Amino acid sequence: MTNNKQQTTNNKQQTTSDWRLFLRLLPYARSSKNLLLVSVMLLLPLSITGAIQPLIIGQAVSLIRQQPTWSILEDLSLSEGVNLLSMLLLLTIVVRFLFSVVQKLLEEKLGQSITAQIREDLFEHVTSLAVRFFDRTPVGKLITRLTNDVEALGLVFSSGAIGIVNDLFSMVVIAIFMFAVQWQLALILVLMLFPMTGLIIYFQKQYRKANYKAKEELSDLNSMLQENITGINIVQLFRRERFNSEMFRAVNQRYVHEINKTIFHDSAVSATLEWVSLVAIAVILWVGGILVLQDALNIGTLTAFIFYGQRLFNPLRQFADKFTMFQAGFTAVERVGEILDEPIEIRDSEKANLSLKLGNLPQTSSGEIRFEHVWFAYKQDEYVLQDLDFTIHPGEKVALVGPTGAGKSSIIRLLCRLYEPTKGRILLDGIDIRDLPQAQLRRYMGVILQDGFLFAGDVKSNIALGENYSLAQIQTAAEITNVADFIEQLPQSYNTQLRERGTNLSGGQKQLLAFARAAIRDPSILVLDEATASLDVATEALIQQALDRLLEHRTAIIIAHRLSTIRNVNRILVLKRGQLVESGSHEQLLQENGLYASLYKLQMLNS
Repeated sequence: MTNNKQQTTNNKQQTTSDWRLFLRLLPYARSSKNLLLVSVMLLLPLSITGAIQPLIIGQAVSLIRQQPTWSILEDLSLSEGVNLLSMLLLLTIVVRFLFSVVQKLLEEKLGQSITAQIREDLFEHVTSLAVRFFDRTPVGKLITRLTNDVEALGLVFSSGAIGIVNDLFSMVVIAIFMFAVQWQLALILVLMLFPMTGLIIYFQKQYRKANYKAKEELSDLNSMLQENITGINIVQLFRRERFNSEMFRAVNQRYVHEINKTIFHDSAVSATLEWVSLVAIAVILWVGGILVLQDALNIGTLTAFIFYGQRLFNPLRQFADKFTMFQAGFTAVERVGEILDEPIEIRDSEKANLSLKLGNLPQTSSGEIRFEHVWFAYKQDEYVLQDLDFTIHPGEKVALVGPTGAGKSSIIRLLCRLYEPTKGRILLDGIDIRDLPQAQLRRYMGVILQDGFLFAGDVKSNIALGENYSLAQIQTAAEITNVADFIEQLPQSYNTQLRERGTNLSGGQKQLLAFARAAIRDPSILVLDEATASLDVATEALIQQALDRLLEHRTAIIIAHRLSTIRNVNRILVLKRGQLVESGSHEQLLQENGLYASLYKLQMLNS
């Protein structure tokens, strides 16, 4: 009993959630209201011409039996009457054809317009989410929702919604015409709709459940595919082709199993409709035949009702197909809605927006960084940083040192506001970074990571990254960082096209472009996270010269595992398990003979 109540509650919540999501997506349809309005207006002539055609055929049969019921046919000969009815039938066919073509074009255009809007908004929302969201969400699942689910959702607003309105409108018009001609037979056909509607709703609910599971399995399938393609080097080097193929086959079989369920429920609807429609026509023939024998009905009207039976159930059959589309669409609404409902964790505060509006923001930064009792946890109560309290003065060069997992990269992520501190605050020039617009904050900083990510496109666009820098500025930045010679040796120099993730460049070459990317922005703060780890000795010497120029008059935070590269910094902060355990210059820390001295002596011994 409790389970039934819980299931009922869940169904109500699901229905409410679907309706709420559907209403939230209605503005996309309103933005294309002209297309939607014209498509709906075309339903009237389409439905009327469709309802008239059985009457014309019925009149033709009555005319042949010399029992016409239309007064216009009484004074015409058989051939004249047949010609007139043929012309009328041909006219309705031409009208239906023309209006159907126009409506179909408008439906498809509407669907594509809505799909494009939803995809753009979803992409904008996803790229605004905090990094924490991407830590827990596989890329393949996101891609599935941005592509497959959005396509299914677009169909809800185009051929799905308009198609269902069309089917319902056609059924209402046909029912009106039937009752106007012969109410007893009309009542029989209309009453047959109720059990059919109940069966459709039942099977579609089952379809909905199976379709949601199928979408989840497809997401897992895409996620595994993306993971294996991205890590193809590891797959082949460790000979995991067969093992991974077996894993993929297992997920693929689960997907096929769920798809087969959707096919079964969809087929059950079609088969049930076919069976009930045949039964309905048989009942019409039986009852109509009795009325014909009793001279209460002419054969032409009976013929018209046979056609009406087909026409009435055809919209219902199409309605069932559209309903299947709607169920798939609602599944997509639910899945896309989960992404749209994902809160944007890191937003500009009202104070930051107000400062930006009033133009009160400083155009440059002196580069003072202060951590005030900062605590941070990726997972609740599992702190990777604990009570960090230190100040980096303007122009000071500070290195972060410590064993793996000490929290060095986490400090950088907090400073760039990719994550928010769990407790405490971070100040830049005395201003809480949460009170600065994110764009402004990141304009002050140049960050060079160990893995220099490149986008598909030419070299100059990968340095500019969407900013309006001239070619001369890009070339100057390349010369400052000693990477101009390398770029000019490429086939088309700055116009050389790079493949996705820069796979046609070496790791060191990609890192060189990352240095030019930071230099062109002239940041007040420079952050280097193992930035020279992928460079050979000769290239590192060139970059070191460039770094000496870049670091002048700038605050710098340097993360390096090779302690010999940070001997000349002003101060070294030594971290252990998220806590600041030592602070001082290279010589001071060696004299203290603590953790830093141990790490340094161990590296020297190994080298």
